[in-house]
Amino acid sequence: MARVKRGFKARRRRNRVLKQTEGFWGGRKNRFRQAVEVLHKAWHYAYTGRKLRKRDFRRLWITRINAAARQNGTTYGRLIHNLKSATIDLDRKVLADIAVHDPEGFAAVVDTARQS
Repeated sequence: MARVKRGFKARRRRNRVLKQTEGFWGGRKNRFRQAVEVLHKAWHYAYTGRKLRKRDFRRLWITRINAAARQNGTTYGRLIHNLKSATIDLDRKVLADIAVHDPEGFAAVVDTARQS
């Protein structure tokens, strides 16, 4: 009986996987079986990285807010507490952006929070 090599569908599946592993090191980019394993691992790392990125940015924003708050005579914790009690709804991303690009505006926010 003649051997069947599967043809178009299997080739398309293999090429799709190998295209995604382009640029990987060694046989990981051109051996199909190895490429599938590494690709699944890469997807896992990408998923985890998307979660870690949120965590890292929040830490960065808190660090920037704390540095700017200390220049204005308060600490990060006190500033956040005062903002909540003054019902000023600015998230950490916006606060950090104001702290970096508009120090006078940040000082005004700190004063407003402190007065309440």
